[in-house]
Amino acid sequence: MTQDGVLSQIEQLARGFPFAHLDRPCTRGDGITVLGEAEKERMTRIYSEAALSGRAMKFVPSSGAASRMFKSLLSVKNRVPKKGQQSAEHALPEQDPDARAAHKFMRELSSFAFYEDLKGVMARDGLDLMTQMAQGRYGVILEYVLGPKGLDLADLPKGLIPFHAYPQHARTAFEEQIVEAVLYVRDKNGKARIHFTVSPEHRLLVEKHIEKIRSLYETGEVRLEITFSMQEPSTDTVAVDTANVPFRDRSGRLVFRPGGHGALLGNLDGLKGDIVFIKNIDNVAPDRIKGETVEYKKALGGCLIELQERLFSYVKILAQEKVDQHLVEEILQFLKTRLSVVPPDNLRHRPLSEKRVFLFDLLNRPIRVCGMVSNEGEPGGGPYWVKSPDGSLSIQIVESSQVDMSSEPQKNVWQSATHFNPVDLVCGLRDYEGKPFDLMRFRDPDTGFISIKSQDGRELKALELPGLWNGSMAFWNTVFVEVPSSTFSPVKTVLDLFRSEHQPDGDAKRT
Repeated sequence: MTQDGVLSQIEQLARGFPFAHLDRPCTRGDGITVLGEAEKERMTRIYSEAALSGRAMKFVPSSGAASRMFKSLLSVKNRVPKKGQQSAEHALPEQDPDARAAHKFMRELSSFAFYEDLKGVMARDGLDLMTQMAQGRYGVILEYVLGPKGLDLADLPKGLIPFHAYPQHARTAFEEQIVEAVLYVRDKNGKARIHFTVSPEHRLLVEKHIEKIRSLYETGEVRLEITFSMQEPSTDTVAVDTANVPFRDRSGRLVFRPGGHGALLGNLDGLKGDIVFIKNIDNVAPDRIKGETVEYKKALGGCLIELQERLFSYVKILAQEKVDQHLVEEILQFLKTRLSVVPPDNLRHRPLSEKRVFLFDLLNRPIRVCGMVSNEGEPGGGPYWVKSPDGSLSIQIVESSQVDMSSEPQKNVWQSATHFNPVDLVCGLRDYEGKPFDLMRFRDPDTGFISIKSQDGRELKALELPGLWNGSMAFWNTVFVEVPSSTFSPVKTVLDLFRSEHQPDGDAKRT
């Protein structure tokens, strides 16, 4: 990091970020496209041809640690006895949320894909899991689930947690992402290209795991091209205290923190890919319900390709300066109906030459087609119409931190959202000449946010970079498409694995 860059971040932390101006939520037919069955099939055919030609790959942000996934269990682990006669039943009252989570976890322990592994590591040390369960020895069991003497799940990357049980094998999230990718990015030669972003401390562990399981999925018809990258340290951001003075640790060193998933824009840019699907590591489904996910992935890819072809045809004409008022009107209508873009009012009064330059710049950008699911109360961002200072409107994925919740009208717009962003994107990263875009040119630096954290018992302000699918793609051409909720099955906490979509028989477990 440069000194000027650090000083700029400190100034940004003091100044803060402007709020997004929400105009209205995107709804079906107003910012969100709904595909009919015939259209979905047509889009699937369009995409399948492009995939066979080798244009597609998958990008999976997967550097997150599993510690958040086990937050409640870690809290309980530090409170319950590991020796002596007192059982967890007495140590953990049900009115405690973490205690309730632990009781629920223990009641259905056998439902987890890592259950057999847990039995094995405990038996190795002469402990019978069922006996420990019957005696309420939660401390002992959690030590083997979470700690280094056992499975050490709390210190693994989330992608290495066994998510789903199969008759012969328990699959990790990494494996499920690979299996899914093979179903829709494989080319005519059988090659499936997948890129994972991983943390430096876990890279070797992840690579060993991939090599260990590769032969399970790489058959005579399938070849895996799996690559990795790490979040660059230069994307970390400096922390300040509440007075906006650089925060120093107990040794007097400046404190830098990871800049959030927006820091991965450089990793995505470095791929120089063509058609790239983006999906979070924890949003995976077992084989029995993968079909609809794969079906909609292909449909989203077809939407992107059809959109690209139309955009490229316009951009080629605009590049040659062959433009008249009729073409301008046609493109403006296309912007409104297909890209959900309303240009500033003063565009109509500008000379034709200025309109050409404006439209060329607007169309010659990366493209993203984003799946949106019905809002069922999941935390996170959603699709909204956003008004820019020049009066133009565009559709954006907005997080709650970008909204002025002290404004009643803005809060009402936020709360009236009908859809949710599941991070289900397919991106077109090359221009009409087949050259990779410089993705850094199309992010909005004013869409980061500031979070309050603590270190050494002191409060600090942390700077989050514009999110990968929020501000980092703010100036991309964007289309939102409704996808079924069955395509969204995230695992944010270990208890999410109790949900029916993650169980072999499809039955939700009792609570």
